[in-house]
Amino acid sequence: MAGCAIDFGTSNSSVALLGPAGAGQPADTFGLVALEQTHTAIPTAVFFSGEDGSRAFGRAAVQAHVDGHEGRLMRSIKSILGSDLIDRTTEVGPGFLVKYVDVVVAFLRHLRAQASRAAGMPVDRAVLGRPVFFVDDDPGRDAQAERTLAAAARSAGFTEVAFQYEPIAAALDFERTVFRETLVLVADIGGGTSDFSVVRVGPEQRARIDRSADVLANHGVHVAGTDFDREVNLAAIMPVLGLGSEGRSESGASVRVPNAIYHALSTWHLINTVYLPNRLIELRQMASLYVDQRMHRRLMTVLEARLGHALAALAEAAKIDVSLHGAARIDLSMVEAGLAAAFDTPRQAQALQASIARIAGAAREAIAQAGLPPSKIDALYFTGGSTALAALSGAIAAVVPDARQVEGDRFTSVVSGLAVDAARRFG
Repeated sequence: MAGCAIDFGTSNSSVALLGPAGAGQPADTFGLVALEQTHTAIPTAVFFSGEDGSRAFGRAAVQAHVDGHEGRLMRSIKSILGSDLIDRTTEVGPGFLVKYVDVVVAFLRHLRAQASRAAGMPVDRAVLGRPVFFVDDDPGRDAQAERTLAAAARSAGFTEVAFQYEPIAAALDFERTVFRETLVLVADIGGGTSDFSVVRVGPEQRARIDRSADVLANHGVHVAGTDFDREVNLAAIMPVLGLGSEGRSESGASVRVPNAIYHALSTWHLINTVYLPNRLIELRQMASLYVDQRMHRRLMTVLEARLGHALAALAEAAKIDVSLHGAARIDLSMVEAGLAAAFDTPRQAQALQASIARIAGAAREAIAQAGLPPSKIDALYFTGGSTALAALSGAIAAVVPDARQVEGDRFTSVVSGLAVDAARRFG
C-alpha cells in the first residue's frame, strides 16, 4: 500500500507522497504532489455548483466563485472541526443539501485522488497534521475534533490514519538541516491556529522512531490568519457598511446599530449564514434603525449580491498590502460606485494588537511548560503563511531574543515533516 502525508490546513493544504528508499536514498524519501497544475499547495476550498451539482477544489473553487457561477463556496472548512456546525446540514445549491462534515470528506477525497494519480496506485495510508488544539480549553471537544477528522479521512478512502502535531512535523523538517543538538521553538502560524512546540533536534535524534522524549512542550491557541482577516475586515471595511454607525432604538434614543451581522459577515465559515432568506427579511426590516440610510443600503447590497466572500478576500489582500507597503486602498466599487476605504499600519497594528499579544503569550507558555528560560532556546523556526506578517513574527521573536531565527517554507515545511514521520511509521 502507498502512503502519504497530508497537511490539511485552514487556509491551504498540501500532500507529500512517500517514495521507495532506493540505493543511496534515505528511508524518508518523499515528493510533494502537484495538486493543481504545478502548485503543491492549494486553498482549502470547495465550490459546489448550483448549475450542475459538480464540485471544484482549490484555486478552481475560488475562481468559480469570483467568476460569478451559481453555487456555494466553502472555505476554512477545518475551522468547523470541534464546533457544533460539523453535524449540521447546509444548502449549497437550490434544493441541494450537504452536511458540513461531508464537505471535509469531499476535500480529503480530492487530495487522496491526486496523490493516487501521482503514485500510479491507490494511496491508502496517511499521516495527517493536526493543531495542538482544535478547540481551546476544552479537551473533550478537542478529542472529538480529531475523531471526526479521522472518520472523515477513512470515509475518503484511507484505511490507515495517524496524526502528528503540526509544529512537531515542522521540527522534523527543520532537523534535516542541523548538524548538532539544538533546542528549537517551532512557531507554526497558519490560517486557523497558532501552535508552538519546544523540541530537541539533531543528528543523533534523527534516526529515532519514537521522539516523545525530545518533545519538551506543546502549546497553541485558536487564533491565526483568518482571525487577522476578520479583524482587518471589521476595522477597515465593515464601518463603511455601517458598523459602529449611529442608530435609533425603538424609543427613538440614539444608539449604535446592531453589530452581530457585521461580525458574521467578516468570519469566513459564517458568511453563508447571513444569506438565509429569513435572515435577509429580518435585516431588510432593520432599515429604520439606521440614521444614515446609505449604510443600510450598502449592507443590503452586499447581502443580496452575496459579496461577503469577495469582501473577505479584499480584507486579506489589504492585510498583506499594509504589511508590505504600509498602506492599502480597498476598492469597494462592487458595493457602490466610487466607494473605497483606506487602511494603514497604525490602524492595522491597533486592530491586530490583542490577537498578536495572545499568540506571543502562547509562545511564552510553551517555553514555560518546557521548564526552560527563553535564553536556552537555540533556534526559532517559523512556518505557516501568517508568519509573513512582520508585526507578528517580531512579537514572537521578542519572546526568545537570543535565538537564531530560521524561516522554513511557509506552505510545505509541515507536510515535509509529516512525510518524515509517515516514512518512519509506515516503514
